[in-house]
Amino acid sequence: MRGMEPRILVGTEGGLRSFGSVEVPADALAGHTVTALAHDGSRTWAIVDGRTLYASENRREWTAGAAVEGEHEATCLAPTSRGLFVGTEGAHLHRLQASRLSPLDSFETVEGRQTWYTPWGDPADVRSIAAERGAGVAIYVNVHVGGVVRSHDGGGSWTPTLDIEVDVHQVLVHPSRRGVVLVAAADGLGVSRDSGASWDFATSGLHGSYLRAVAVAGDTVLVTASTGPGGSRAAVYRRPLDGAADFERCARGLPAWFRGNIDTACLVADGDVVVFGTADGRVFHSGDGGVSWELVAKGLPAIHCLVVG
Repeated sequence: MRGMEPRILVGTEGGLRSFGSVEVPADALAGHTVTALAHDGSRTWAIVDGRTLYASENRREWTAGAAVEGEHEATCLAPTSRGLFVGTEGAHLHRLQASRLSPLDSFETVEGRQTWYTPWGDPADVRSIAAERGAGVAIYVNVHVGGVVRSHDGGGSWTPTLDIEVDVHQVLVHPSRRGVVLVAAADGLGVSRDSGASWDFATSGLHGSYLRAVAVAGDTVLVTASTGPGGSRAAVYRRPLDGAADFERCARGLPAWFRGNIDTACLVADGDVVVFGTADGRVFHSGDGGVSWELVAKGLPAIHCLVVG
C-alpha cells in the first residue's frame, strides 16, 4: 500500500485483519466470525460470532462485553447520540445500556411491521443502521425486507420512510450534510435530501440495478452493483452525489467483474479514501474517491465488514 496512511480494519470469517497505520495482532479474534464493525472516536465496536459485543480503544486489545440473548443473532451496529444500537435477526433492535444489550420495545410496534418478510420465508432482519451525529438528530434502520424506518427522538418512536418493496440492502447518512440519506436497493441508488420524506432513485449507467452497498467519498457516491442476488457479474460504480450524471464503472486497478455480490458493510469511505472487501478475501483501496485502485490483500477468509479512518 504505497504511501497509504489510513487505518483499515477488516472483519472476516476468521477474525480481524488490519492494514495501514493500525496494527492488530495476527491472532485477534482468530477462529471467530466478525459479523459487524463500527467506530466512534477512539472506540471501535465489533460483533463476534453473531452474539457478543467486543470493544477496543486502540484496535489492538479487544474486550468481550454484552451479548445478545435469545434465539436471534446480531447482524449490525451503529453508535448514536443515544448510545450504541444493535440490530438482529427477526428484525429486532437493542441498545447498549449499563453494559447490557436491552431490547428496544418501541421498535416492536413500528407501523407496517406485520408486512415485513424475506423472499425465502424467514422473518425479516435488521440489515443496517445509520445515525446522524449530534443531539436530536435522526436514526435510520434498514429492515430486509421492510424498507427504512426513522426515529427523530432517539428511538422512542419510529416512522416508515420507504415502501418495503424497494428492497433496501443498506442505509447510510451523509457524514456532513444533515438530512441527506442514501440507500442501496434492488431498484438502484436512492437519495433523500429531506430526512427520508421523499426519495429519488438512479440507475443510469449501471449494468444492473441490484445494489448491495453504498458509500460517500467527499462529493462522490459509490455503490456496488450486479444483476441480482446471485451476483454473477458485480462491479463498483461512482458518480457525483449532486446532479444527474450517469454512474461510471470503477475500472482502473480493478478486475473487469467480480463473481458474487460485494455486500452490505463491505464498501466504506473516509474522505477521499475508499475501501471494499470481497467474499473471496480480497481488499481493494482507493485514495482518490474511487478513480484508481490497488489490491491491498488477497486470500483472506470471507470478508463481512470493514471500517476505515
